[in-house]
Amino acid sequence: MPEALTNQPRIQPAPLAIVKVSAISFSIAIILLITAILPAEYGIDPTGLGKIMGLDRLNSAATQAQTELASSPSNPIGQIESTVSTLTAGRSELRSDTLKITLMPGQGAEIKAPMQLNDSFVFSWQAEGGSVSFDMHGDHPNSDGAFTSHESGEGQAGASGTFIAPFDGNHGWYWENEAGVPVEVTIRLHGFYGDLYMP
Repeated sequence: MPEALTNQPRIQPAPLAIVKVSAISFSIAIILLITAILPAEYGIDPTGLGKIMGLDRLNSAATQAQTELASSPSNPIGQIESTVSTLTAGRSELRSDTLKITLMPGQGAEIKAPMQLNDSFVFSWQAEGGSVSFDMHGDHPNSDGAFTSHESGEGQAGASGTFIAPFDGNHGWYWENEAGVPVEVTIRLHGFYGDLYMP
């Protein structure tokens, strides 16, 4: 059986067929070079097809980008890096706090901490026993009760994240127990902020 497979005649391509296929491939390559590559890459359009197909615009866009790069400072990345800081020094002392608040059904409670612009903390709070509605907010000094809401939600069991104070003032949360049973809210903070207080 293996002999039958190996004794089959091989079909050899004719030398003329190889020359013909090579000539066709070469012709297609020349046509693509003249009608597409030269207009798009080098702005040379001997047939005018590059302009008709819009390929000449590719070269003009590339030339414009090179001109803009050539006229820009030698190190634009360095300029960008110099305006972006990876370090924000806290003006308050670094601290950590954990606070537990028990809320009876329908009861609400608020905690706040004084913060300066760009002070920050990492936070996590969890409600055990039921869900709560919450509003994370801040108020400017002497704002007469007006506040800016940073985030709010209903039917929540917890949240965590990083907060960066967008202005000097007091920032914190208000929680309200939505459950028919007592709920304990535990909040953990770590960062730069003043003493926590309940207004």
